[in-house]
Amino acid sequence: RMTIKVSIATFNLMSLDDRPDRSPSLDERIPVLRPQLIRLDADILCLQEICAQHERNGRPRLEALDRLLEGTPYESFNRASTVDRDGNYLSHHNLVILSRFDIMEQHQYQHEYAPSPSYKKVTALPEELEAREISWERPILHAKVRLPNGAVLDVINLHLKSRRPTNIQGHKLSERTWKTAFGWAEGVFISSMKRIGQALETRILIDNLFDDNRCALIAVCGDFNEEFDEVSIEAIRGDVENTGNMDLAMRVMVPTERNIPEPARYSLLHNGKGKMLDHILVSRTMLAFFKGSEVHNELLHDESIVFAPKIFYPESDHAPVIARFELPESDIRWSTTTSVLRRERGRDKSHRSRYK
Repeated sequence: RMTIKVSIATFNLMSLDDRPDRSPSLDERIPVLRPQLIRLDADILCLQEICAQHERNGRPRLEALDRLLEGTPYESFNRASTVDRDGNYLSHHNLVILSRFDIMEQHQYQHEYAPSPSYKKVTALPEELEAREISWERPILHAKVRLPNGAVLDVINLHLKSRRPTNIQGHKLSERTWKTAFGWAEGVFISSMKRIGQALETRILIDNLFDDNRCALIAVCGDFNEEFDEVSIEAIRGDVENTGNMDLAMRVMVPTERNIPEPARYSLLHNGKGKMLDHILVSRTMLAFFKGSEVHNELLHDESIVFAPKIFYPESDHAPVIARFELPESDIRWSTTTSVLRRERGRDKSHRSRYK
């Protein structure tokens, strides 16, 4: 049987920029990052933390990313990116999807499905007199990709709010030093609220895609800033164990890294401990063609140790993650009218085979 190989990767490049005051410089980072991208050999690559460069009297450009991709296959890939309301690249933390295949549509969502919640800080000094809207800074990027067999893959690129606490006025001695533990705790709570809000918006988007196509091919990729069994990712996954509803079984999103042995299953080092914060979640129909995943974490550095001398490495503090799939050469038409998923091949509708 002829198959089409499709590899999907995600990589947080950690503030890719070319500012002259940045250390290490972009020229120092490119020789380290470019081999990592080439090793991935991805057909679809989701990137996070891409900064835009502002030309004098011109529109922002992703010049640093263009320089990184020079001489690699990704240089000619189709591209989708987050933009502001004027259609310009964001100054920092852009999301980018690079695809060897055609990008049919691209969309971004920020408070479209989940309005900003209101919250009044309880420890702020001076005291807040009324509740204020809590907004998450980064949108969701969504691209519809046409695969070579004619199937459409919905690729969602995420960067959920970090665990770094939100500022609480009156409770910090410096950027990284807190005056009180309870001020720090409220900052963590607000950051968690932002992260879960982004997850809620992502889950609503996923369910909308399933409403349009019960057997949609979906891949949700990115830096989730949580491990796969924590609350935000559980909200995106929609496991039947949590919903208690078997009718939603086909809407479950599955973390692909679970096939990696646990000792090697980490994409970031925090205080000497490996954490899997970067993920590729796929729908059940996409999982049918899953062949394996990898985390390229051999050269990770731990940048979280508080009292150690600060060293700025050219690498990202995140490892890239890749998942590989093999799809049939012809488009798949799934039917869920029975308990068995059926596949129709090519133009001959009478030829059917069953997946159990």
